[in-house]
Amino acid sequence: MGLKDLLSKTNGTNGNRPEGPHWPMQIRDPQIIEENSYQEIKAKVHYKLIDMVDLDGLKQMLNGQRVAELPRLIEQILQTDPVPLNFNERQRLVDEIQHELLGFGPLEPLLKDPTISDILVNNYRSVYIEREGRLEKSNTRFKDDAHLLTIINKIVSRVGRRIDESSPMVDARLPDGSRVNAIIPPLALDGPVLSIRRFAVKPLKMTDLIRLGTITPEMEQLLGAAVQAKLNILISGGTGAGKTTLLNVLSGFIPDAERIVTIEDAAELQLQQQHVIRLETRPPNLEGHGMISQRDLLRNSLRMRPDRIILGEVRGQEALDMLQAMNTGHDGSLATIHANSSRDALDRLETTISMAGLKMSDRAMRRQISSALNIVIQAARLSDGSRKVISVSEITGMEGEIITMQEIFLFEQLGIAEKGRVKGRFRATGIRPRFLQRFKAFGIDLPSSIFDPDRIYSVAQDGDKR
Repeated sequence: MGLKDLLSKTNGTNGNRPEGPHWPMQIRDPQIIEENSYQEIKAKVHYKLIDMVDLDGLKQMLNGQRVAELPRLIEQILQTDPVPLNFNERQRLVDEIQHELLGFGPLEPLLKDPTISDILVNNYRSVYIEREGRLEKSNTRFKDDAHLLTIINKIVSRVGRRIDESSPMVDARLPDGSRVNAIIPPLALDGPVLSIRRFAVKPLKMTDLIRLGTITPEMEQLLGAAVQAKLNILISGGTGAGKTTLLNVLSGFIPDAERIVTIEDAAELQLQQQHVIRLETRPPNLEGHGMISQRDLLRNSLRMRPDRIILGEVRGQEALDMLQAMNTGHDGSLATIHANSSRDALDRLETTISMAGLKMSDRAMRRQISSALNIVIQAARLSDGSRKVISVSEITGMEGEIITMQEIFLFEQLGIAEKGRVKGRFRATGIRPRFLQRFKAFGIDLPSSIFDPDRIYSVAQDGDKR
């Protein structure tokens, strides 16, 4: 397929073309083109290209062919009514129009940058990005609110979701698994808002977390053994603390022979095992029917003969079903929850259990929690943007009305270095967890030295452990 094959038989007439600039183009400004003028030129060339080209044929082309043909098509359009663009501006025009036709418009360069972890679009003129835990303003912008809304619709429609005035909020995901949230007017007063939580092209491994100073080798040994010994683990932390990343890394210790079922609101986990069944919730349709919640999926998963159940995030009624599953033979389950400390995580779990509508006493709920969970891991994003596992605690049972816990590892923050980096140290508390007996049943023998409280790992100014 070549250039001539792409040209539409309509010779530039398309009754379905969206409302856009009037034709023919009349741009004769010899001066340096400002950003707004450039956006107008791009929009006009874009609409003209839609009129001229068979878009389905263009998408079916191999990437190399598209790269060769698109510049020729755009150059052909520009020759019909020359505009004062230099070489760099023309190349930028080609790239951006290709992104509009085949990708996610102005977001494409940001999505291709592996150093960016978050993309935050406050409105069509204001885009922020996060690198290494720090926010910075980006030069990226959209033409207007309608342009931004078009990109949002393109993203959410790919995963069968919708966003409009009747349903102005949506959670979705990109093809690479990155999490997307969008909210539009009338809820968003200044225009559409888009938030993207990026996922690494190559999932992080435990060695990466050790190198980044998120965790120590001793903590890795303990947590890896806990997953292999099928202990039930809850990962707690605030927004952006790295809960899902840690969950993904810990899942790597699950043996390949086991059957894993993952349940998520928006599929994010990137498990490397072969025997994985991924389930995702479904929002209600236009009539308000057809919603499938995490609780529905969790109940269904129990009929699928899972060896492990991984719940992306505990948010509501599914908490009770998760604990009951853990208490009835589905050992080795993992989940995350939003909370600022290990104790807060248990309190929040109580709150979500109460949402199930069952009349349970506080003591009964706490007994469910203490008998189901073995370990609570607390993750945090510190003031310098670094992410740390700041606590690993064992749930030991109950004393009266209180769930008892004992901390095994912790991170102590000691201050702030000159460049704003957090100074601190990892250390063991000296407590040997009770579940070491379970490790022996699985043939796992950990050296007693990992619980030595005198072994301290300090985190230096550059983030490396000393």
